[in-house]
Amino acid sequence: MRKKLLMGAAATAAFALVLTGCAAGDTDSGSAGGLQIDVPDVPAHEKMGDFESEVNIVAWSGFVEDAWTEAFEKDTGCVVNRRVAGTSDEMVQLMRTGDYDLVSASGDASLRLIAGGDVQPLTLDLIPNFGDDIVEGMKGQLYDTINGKSYGIPIGRGANILQYNSEVVTEEPTSWDIAWEADSPYAGKIIAYDAPIYIADAAVYLMAHEPDLGITNPYALDEKQLAAAVDLLKQQNDIVSEYWSDPAAQITSFAGGTTVAGTSWEVLRKLTENEKFKSVLPEEGSTGWSDAWMLATDSKNPNCAYAWMDYASSPKVNGAIAMNFGMAPANAAFCDMSDEAKAHCDYYNATNEDYFKKVWFWTTPIEQCIDGRTDVKCTNFQQWTDAWVTVKN
Repeated sequence: MRKKLLMGAAATAAFALVLTGCAAGDTDSGSAGGLQIDVPDVPAHEKMGDFESEVNIVAWSGFVEDAWTEAFEKDTGCVVNRRVAGTSDEMVQLMRTGDYDLVSASGDASLRLIAGGDVQPLTLDLIPNFGDDIVEGMKGQLYDTINGKSYGIPIGRGANILQYNSEVVTEEPTSWDIAWEADSPYAGKIIAYDAPIYIADAAVYLMAHEPDLGITNPYALDEKQLAAAVDLLKQQNDIVSEYWSDPAAQITSFAGGTTVAGTSWEVLRKLTENEKFKSVLPEEGSTGWSDAWMLATDSKNPNCAYAWMDYASSPKVNGAIAMNFGMAPANAAFCDMSDEAKAHCDYYNATNEDYFKKVWFWTTPIEQCIDGRTDVKCTNFQQWTDAWVTVKN
């Protein structure tokens, strides 16, 4: 096994972001703080006008459903046209066609969209439901708040937890080591996520076990640090049973016995409908995902789009989306609406900020180091994509 755990989880890595040509404020691992990035100067929609006739949305499956869109259409006259996307890459590609007004972007897509000038900053005064009830941990984050401007309205969040079959892994794991180390007793029965952003999971592990690498943010890797993460991923490749990007395939892998431990989401564990499958957020912390509504720069229907973002941020609708998808809602007021809502929020740690302080939410890697370093150039998402191809070869 690697060195004993030498660093705490993500919450212990607080630091000041200091980037070229700008003053920095103190911030923790999730906050945008004083981060300054060169992005296109895109104007915001500043005043509501008459509703257009429609709004076109690219979304994850389960985010835009008849159960709540019908009331919105009736109230506003804005017909909701939904396009379900299966990956963040697909979302980015679709938003760049100019055919869509809104996207439910995850952090591994949002900075690409902002830096590409594909989405516009938001006028928060036009979204009354983005208020005090939105959990603090989903406001002003690195993945959707740049140069003091908000580009995303939070929808929900979740951690990439360690799931295990307790009939095989009989002692609750405290570390990710069983999923990463070559001498894992569960070698050949480990499942891993199939995407370039998974490189950050390796970086989280290295932050704790190889502190000499100097990684302080898993999405800010210089070439040496990226190489170390790729080496660890190649080591893991030898003990992996399969990689997953399709949630159904992940569930099948656990339920069928092909896999006994590996990366998962709480909703996937729940959907296995078998109490022998347990989960834990290990001591190293983890990566995670946080989704947000983002508005296209050249939206043809900005008034309907703003109306949708406000409507979908209300406690009832945001909660419906969270329950349907299986995640922690952004609007904490939902948690007090019923016993069912409270149970959902408790299961997904909705208002437990201590839990989410251990989570590094997906953030698009860019050349400008978001950990504050100015003496090196960090690797970007294309370099991560190229590196990921080498992991499984």
